[in-house]
Amino acid sequence: MASIKIWEVPKSSRAPEGYKYSLVYMDSGKIRLLGFDNAEGKGHHRHDRDHETTFRFSTPEDLVHLFWLEVQRLRGIS
Repeated sequence: MASIKIWEVPKSSRAPEGYKYSLVYMDSGKIRLLGFDNAEGKGHHRHDRDHETTFRFSTPEDLVHLFWLEVQRLRGIS
């Protein structure tokens, strides 16, 4: 199951590009396997299960593309 939320917000130090987002891929038990978000104070980061790393945000379109590529990788689809 996947959830994609991207909304436009006023540009600020917390959202310099003018976007807030949350993209999540969960298993059937609703356990997060993959996530991308820019939660307050954390900046752009991704979750691989329980591991969190930063990543470079470019555009909402590129983010959605990256998200689906990673979902395919997790599902074993090339």
